[in-house]
Order: sequence, then C-alpha cells, then structure tokens
Amino acid sequence: MLFYHGEIVMRILSKRQVKELVLYSPQHTARLEKAGLFPKRVQLGPNRVGWVESEVLEWLEQRLAQREVLN
Repeated sequence: MLFYHGEIVMRILSKRQVKELVLYSPQHTARLEKAGLFPKRVQLGPNRVGWVESEVLEWLEQRLAQREVLN
C-alpha cells in the first residue's frame, strides 16, 4: 500500500487476492494478461508480483457493464 497524508492512494493485490476477486485460476489470469485482456502485473521483487487494485476493479466493472448491455 502507498499512503499519502494518511490516505491509501494505491493498493497492490497478491496473486491470491486477485484469484479471490476474479475467480479465475492463476494460469487463466496469466493467459488473459498475456493476451492483453487483463491488467498487467507489477514485478515487486525477483519472486514476487502483484496487481494494482484499481486496475483489477476497473476490469471487473467493465465486465459488469458488458453484462448490462447484453441483458
């Protein structure tokens, strides 16, 4: 998390947190990401990645908007 005067500005989600939000396997998420259909991961260290929470939530909101259009 990044803080600016006590307010959360950005939150980084772990692989587990992304899986809980989008309900896809890590392998499927990686395929979507590679195809440009899911937000890009952030390399945090040699063995650690994360995703910007606001980007993942925006991706989910787009899916909800598509659902509304289809119905």
